[in-house]
Amino acid sequence: MKKVFLLLLLIIGSGSTAAAQSKADAILGEWINEKKDAKFQIFKQGDKYFGKIIWGTGDQTKDTKNPDSKLRNRELIGLTILKNFVFDGDDTWEDGTIYDPREGKTYSCKITQKETNKINVRGFVGISLFGRTEVWTKIK
Repeated sequence: MKKVFLLLLLIIGSGSTAAAQSKADAILGEWINEKKDAKFQIFKQGDKYFGKIIWGTGDQTKDTKNPDSKLRNRELIGLTILKNFVFDGDDTWEDGTIYDPREGKTYSCKITQKETNKINVRGFVGISLFGRTEVWTKIK
């Protein structure tokens, strides 16, 4: 009887872990911003989430505003701008940063998902009360 109970606990535990992992991975894929002038790919490395620019329509093609002059020649396409996000177990990925190549600045950031195909990407300084949110829509 003990073996059956332990087996049941193991099965239930692994099922909830898989469900939590599936929810955590919901942000993986390709997204487009509100202005529809940039696309991003969110991917996972280890247990953290990252995002890079994969397409854009703007005039700026290089990271010309970067405070590090050695990085100003790098291409924006392929540039990782979202870094080190961890899933909080609910609907938020936090403790990450977002780099804004238009300003050459890096901000604290959190991502929330209230709808299946939309995420709120909020960059902020200090506390999230002082920041800006963009809504991205999933395309793949």
